[in-house]
Amino acid sequence: MSVRVEAEPVFILHMRPWRETSALLECLSAAHGRVGLVARGVRRERSRIPRGLLQPLQPLLVGWSGGGELATLTACEAAGSAFALHGERLYSAIYLNELVHRLTVRGDPQPALFRAYRQCLRRLVDGEPEGWTLRRFERDLLAQIGYALALEQEAGGAAAIVPERDYAYFPDQGAFPWNDRSGGVRIGGEALLALAADRRPGSGSLAELRRLMRAVVTHLLGGGALKSWTLGAGNR
Repeated sequence: MSVRVEAEPVFILHMRPWRETSALLECLSAAHGRVGLVARGVRRERSRIPRGLLQPLQPLLVGWSGGGELATLTACEAAGSAFALHGERLYSAIYLNELVHRLTVRGDPQPALFRAYRQCLRRLVDGEPEGWTLRRFERDLLAQIGYALALEQEAGGAAAIVPERDYAYFPDQGAFPWNDRSGGVRIGGEALLALAADRRPGSGSLAELRRLMRAVVTHLLGGGALKSWTLGAGNR
């Protein structure tokens, strides 16, 4: 079924050339989730839609028409200033875009995810702790796509997570009390509970949460990896 959308808030996650003069866009939209758009003729010297607008980290209002996997971009205007990020924080934004692109499906409306994404960019710009900012977004993204982490109860709901205890976390099962033969990702109960309570933990717990999130994303990718994991030294 063909649809027509006007003035929809979006962020571009990824853009690549298509044919001689056009481009393919993957976007995160406020009301329609991830959408694939064809920007026809945008690579011409005199394009009706300014190519300079079609950049990641730039809030946009766009229109499109059509149906199926790819619709046609019909209008585009800035919806505010671009999020100005540099160095490691720019790498973190690239990671966010790849993470959303790889873990979401087209056409699944996720208004809460759009808000969380925009808030994460704002936190990165405002100088909030980078690693903690990413861990909060990863937690929220996983919850929105149906893979919420079990952070307060052991696997099967057998017992509450204890701050002083270590656990073996398995992405498809949850947390089990740790022993030397456990396998999984070793993580302290304090780290799990801090993430559940949205309370920034110490550096050791943040490092544990980073390892946990890397394992969960790898699991969801079927053992694959993200290219942005290799960028910089950072917190991804």
